[in-house]
Amino acid sequence: MVSVFMDPAGDRSLPRPGLMALAGRTLGGIPPTFQVLIGIFSVQVGAALAKQLFSVTGAAGTVTLRLFFAAVVLLLVWRPSLKISRRALPVVLSYGLVLGVMNLCFYQAIARIPLGIAVTIEFLGPLTVALAGSRRWLDALWALLAAGGVVLLTESRGELSMAGMLFALAAGICWGSYILLGAALGNRTTEGNGLALGMAVAALVAMPVGAVETGTGLLAPWVLMIGLAVALLSSVIPYSLELEALRRIPPRVFGVLMSLEPAVGALAGLIVLGEMLHTTQWLAVGLVVAASVGATRTATTRK
Repeated sequence: MVSVFMDPAGDRSLPRPGLMALAGRTLGGIPPTFQVLIGIFSVQVGAALAKQLFSVTGAAGTVTLRLFFAAVVLLLVWRPSLKISRRALPVVLSYGLVLGVMNLCFYQAIARIPLGIAVTIEFLGPLTVALAGSRRWLDALWALLAAGGVVLLTESRGELSMAGMLFALAAGICWGSYILLGAALGNRTTEGNGLALGMAVAALVAMPVGAVETGTGLLAPWVLMIGLAVALLSSVIPYSLELEALRRIPPRVFGVLMSLEPAVGALAGLIVLGEMLHTTQWLAVGLVVAASVGATRTATTRK
């Protein structure tokens, strides 16, 4: 269940490289709940920082930078063999394709609507996976809460871009697919090799779009530095912190904490980008968070 609420942009559903685990142990003195919260804030601050690049590199260019640096780091850490079995190859390619499209859609969403609203809508993807197939009336309540949040966002959207909301929804659909593919990837590849190769595929998916949108502007030294910072904030720091936290707290508690992601996204948008949300929009975020927490807490009893 925990993997359902892990952020795909951070690729948190697969094993962590030893280098990242070492970084996590260095921070072992921090209480595990705070480690998870710091990781969540790091991901959302990374997204907010990425959004500030949009005026120079565009949304697709920023995605290209992030996925490129993430792929470079993972390939250097894992050094996977390019000899992939026929059984694993379709999963690696599908995983990378979905990961690339998901990030492209999410960054197109936050280019048009506030970060908190985009994260909230995108979070419906893993929530749907969590509730799929359940026949419990309590899970129907969580689904209704999430649906209520979406209705509030729609009714109170005011100047919100419908295209931005649709991009966020597309990112959420990709997130749900990513969860299912991530499980298959873990079964058909070893350690982080599949993740590294999948990330490389995702970078290749984004590069043509980013190159067309931004061109040689992607190669400016200061742009590359910020792109690297975004990759570190969105990947390396959360990997280290969450790996250490998962050694010390139950997965159910971790899942509940991860359910706070939409609210943290809204706060990051407010503090870093000055994106104000209306009262009804905050209520909508709260409903989705409540649905996520409820679905996570009751997941273990559905088996």
